Amino acid sequence: MGHDQPITIIAEVGINHNGDLNIAKRLIDVAVQSGCDAVKFQKRTPHLCVPMEQRHLMRDTPWGTMTYMEYRERLEFGHKEYSEIDSYCKEKGIQWFASCWDELSIEFIEFFNPPCYKIASATLTDDPLLKTLSATNRPLILSTGMSTLEEIRRAVSLLDRNKLLIAHSTSSYPCKSEELNLRVICSLMEEFGVPIGYSGHEIGLQATYAAVALGACFVERHITLDHDMWGSDQAASVAPNGFQRLVRDIRVLEKALGDGIKKVYDSELPVKARLRNGKCRKSTLPRPLI
Repeated sequence: MGHDQPITIIAEVGINHNGDLNIAKRLIDVAVQSGCDAVKFQKRTPHLCVPMEQRHLMRDTPWGTMTYMEYRERLEFGHKEYSEIDSYCKEKGIQWFASCWDELSIEFIEFFNPPCYKIASATLTDDPLLKTLSATNRPLILSTGMSTLEEIRRAVSLLDRNKLLIAHSTSSYPCKSEELNLRVICSLMEEFGVPIGYSGHEIGLQATYAAVALGACFVERHITLDHDMWGSDQAASVAPNGFQRLVRDIRVLEKALGDGIKKVYDSELPVKARLRNGKCRKSTLPRPLI
């Protein structure tokens, strides 16, 4: 992931699979068909991540009314499911990784030898988690939603910059256009000097294209089969047709951005010869009287 390489496009499955392995595989299929480079999941250990005061709150779900703790457990994939995801991604030729929200989840995902980890915006201030992730010696993508610059600096100080990428993000779902603040991408480049990408939660594709134009070397968008499916992330996700357009247009855009070195292309030479073949002749017509 760098400016001398193609832009890495990540399809964030997250929890949009709703605990259904078949839906997860269909989302992987969409990512592959769209031309994505990777898919990302989220891994939590519910008894570590769900606050005590929320565990017994009742919630309406697609599986009926249950406690929030039961709901979170219903969403989580175990070793059997992730083994199938791992095999399926290898079969389809796409990489996968996860954002781990606790130390046990890191230990769990380590079994699958992921290419990198994502640090979710919600865990940016979790120093022990960041140190555990850094100890894996894998590349890390730090997402910066709902974080101050000082909090980001603190997180970066705990990580190896040689293996760090940072994603600009705003953690609202869906995010308003006026809160995307895409120029922060440039600010992060100047501040930290590491590869900067964009993790978007807006409706539509325009802002993601703008992020690429501003220099994002990777982009991540949530992927869904249908915006009307159950789940808090579905509305801010990109449906199959949209993801195909997103990847197609980013590939065109990265070619159009070029290398920044001004040059005369071979295709311009015939035009140059024709349009610059001698100066314009002086007019022989009399000048008009004033």
